[in-house]
Amino acid sequence: MYHHRLSQRPNPLCIIIIFLTLPTISAIVFLTLSSQTPLIKIPKPKPTITSLIHTQIANTTCDGTLYPDLCVSTISTFPDLLLKSLPQIIAATVNHSVTEVRASESNCSGILRTIPELAPLDKQALDDCIELLDNTIAELKTVIADLSANKTTSKHFRDLQTLLSGAMTNQYTCLDGFAYSKGNVRPYIEDRLDKISHHVSNALAMLRKIPAANAAAHGGGEVFPEYGKVRGGFPTWVSRKDRRLLQAAVNQTRYNLVVAKDGSGNFTTIGEAVAAAPNSSETRFVIYVKGGAYYENVEVERKKTKLMLVGDGIGKTLVKDNRNVVDGWTTFRSATFAVVGNGFIAKGITFENYAGPSKHQAVAFRSGSDFSAFFQCSFIGYQDTLYVHSLRQFYRDCDIYGTVDFIFGNAAVVFQNCNLYARKPDDNQKNIITAQGRDDPFQTTGISIISCKIAAALDLIPVQSSFKTYLGRPWKQYSRTVYLLSNIGDLVDPAGWLEWSGNFALSTLYYGEYKNKGPGSNTSDRVTWPGYKVISNSTEASQFSVGNFILGDDWLPTYNISYSRNLTS
Repeated sequence: MYHHRLSQRPNPLCIIIIFLTLPTISAIVFLTLSSQTPLIKIPKPKPTITSLIHTQIANTTCDGTLYPDLCVSTISTFPDLLLKSLPQIIAATVNHSVTEVRASESNCSGILRTIPELAPLDKQALDDCIELLDNTIAELKTVIADLSANKTTSKHFRDLQTLLSGAMTNQYTCLDGFAYSKGNVRPYIEDRLDKISHHVSNALAMLRKIPAANAAAHGGGEVFPEYGKVRGGFPTWVSRKDRRLLQAAVNQTRYNLVVAKDGSGNFTTIGEAVAAAPNSSETRFVIYVKGGAYYENVEVERKKTKLMLVGDGIGKTLVKDNRNVVDGWTTFRSATFAVVGNGFIAKGITFENYAGPSKHQAVAFRSGSDFSAFFQCSFIGYQDTLYVHSLRQFYRDCDIYGTVDFIFGNAAVVFQNCNLYARKPDDNQKNIITAQGRDDPFQTTGISIISCKIAAALDLIPVQSSFKTYLGRPWKQYSRTVYLLSNIGDLVDPAGWLEWSGNFALSTLYYGEYKNKGPGSNTSDRVTWPGYKVISNSTEASQFSVGNFILGDDWLPTYNISYSRNLTS
């Protein structure tokens, strides 16, 4: 610390008295300074051996992280660092992040309480942030508990990578809610959220130093991590019991609750039935939704786990609404149907947002549910139809309709045997099928499209030559999307992919195509970005399969959804 100069007048004598207290000595030191005398800097204490060791451990542990200064300054403060294993250091880092998430949540709540003149969109965005931060705390607490359990399997570390990837995505989703705000709220929360994201990124990077985690990230770097095996055509996280449920006819399924518009069931709305479902269920809870159009917005909260909705089929059981950004909703909150509770399954239901192309972002369905699966469902909208927000998801035999970025988000998601239909957009718009939102190179996220059909919807066919259609564009810096063994129609522009803005992400994205067919699959005139590639290696391509990418063998067999674990040709 430097003493302040007391005057600029020539040659005054200034006496500064400093009291030094030591264990055995008390002294008064008189220093005589003039305005010409250099300032005196009291020397800092010499670092102790312990502090030097802590710094060395922190530097070694933080090597390879994206934010090493933050990493070192955080880890070096942990007590007993010399005695901590790497998983314990990561757990301590994540625990430190939880404290900061709580502070950010309190900050958002405080802004809502103390600034009554906030614009409605700012209020809604802050409400989104509070929910997302609450989800982040839950995900990070699970990570801490899992790290403390000393599990060493590669599956365990893939779970940790998924949860940390999801926790990071929540922070960026919170900030995205202010994209159309005219207020000045974002600067008051942005630095805190960025710091949380950087801590989580560092934790993800450190996790890769553990041998089992390194095995889980098979291939690492520019390709998707290996995510397990598949049996009988389904990822293994679908249990045999759930598979039977999904494959059974409607009249052969046993339900816990029935929703019917005509009053013949337990409830007349889906929202009421979801609210009546048990919290934190460890067994499957099935709600049968009879045919009809249900005009409502439904949110399945985190506490509603293992929930299954069964309808009478695409176009027969429909959930519809029209929330959108133009009318004052955030993209996150515009969803007709949103689910966060883990283990959610839907079968035979159409989810629709009918706001129209001129209303811009208008989500039909949003999933932040880990191990969520969708079988024979339809998702209908225009811009931002299907928000695959975070964690692990699987779609089989589904139809997805839209215009701009109509499959978007940052989940680890596989679409298999699905139909992706581009619709007629507004006159000044282009069709873009995907906008993947991976923010960090260590996130285990991406969109894998396998054995699907990419085609024009009925309203686009007559005017197809008037609108360009692309396979995807990079919403975030490390966007990852692949098309494998799919039939690509002639609606897709020869370039295949579209820039987001100038050169943004073109060298850091990963876009790939593997053995596709159809008139739009010709890659001879594709973009020449550093991050784009035509995949020729079957080993590399197989990392995007259901078995490898979303750990399918560990959950899909229980869901009774047929799936192909590997690439079949």
